[in-house]
Amino acid sequence: MVKSVEDNGPYIVVAPGFAFAHARPSKAVQRPAMSWLRLEQPVEFGHPKNDPVDLVVALAATDATSHQQAMAEIAKLLGKRRAELDAARTPTELRAVLQQGTAKQGGAQHPAATPESAERSTKDKILTVCGNGLGTSLFLKNTLESVLNRWGWGPFISVEATDTISAKGKAKEADLILTSGEIARTLGDLGVPVHVIEDFTSEAEIDSALRELYDIEGMQQ
Repeated sequence: MVKSVEDNGPYIVVAPGFAFAHARPSKAVQRPAMSWLRLEQPVEFGHPKNDPVDLVVALAATDATSHQQAMAEIAKLLGKRRAELDAARTPTELRAVLQQGTAKQGGAQHPAATPESAERSTKDKILTVCGNGLGTSLFLKNTLESVLNRWGWGPFISVEATDTISAKGKAKEADLILTSGEIARTLGDLGVPVHVIEDFTSEAEIDSALRELYDIEGMQQ
């Protein structure tokens, strides 16, 4: 986990005050698990927008899939109920918030058209990218899929979470790449739009990025 940040920068700081520490799956991990750490003294990771960090969740994974449901639930909780999570002062209080799940999603209205209605051709695929293709890219994927489903576009666009090396080979298959500033600099020019997302739990920020790519306003006209 430490080496991943040393190699790629503070890309694990995926939302204001929140870092998601992770590494590739390992045989040293006996079962999928997460740890939850609140820091009394916030720590500067070096992120230009989301520092300082006072909440760190770390993931230990045995493979690339077994933890995905838990990841999706945590991503939604951080986006919808962060204040309640911050207010929890004991493990019992924290578990109570986690068990309550997420509130019903709301927000902007669905776009009136499908991606195929746009004047530009689309590949109907978006990549979310992180250093390992395991943790922060899944956070971003979960939030992105929530926006697409709210729009009614879920059946039309596939979302794939991947790592930096794989993303370079898959870029031409996608309409767009969403990632952090640190990973975007590592990727360089791939011939497709690479959009930096500062808060991986923010549906509003991702909504704006999608509207820019797919020209939603022009499609509705």
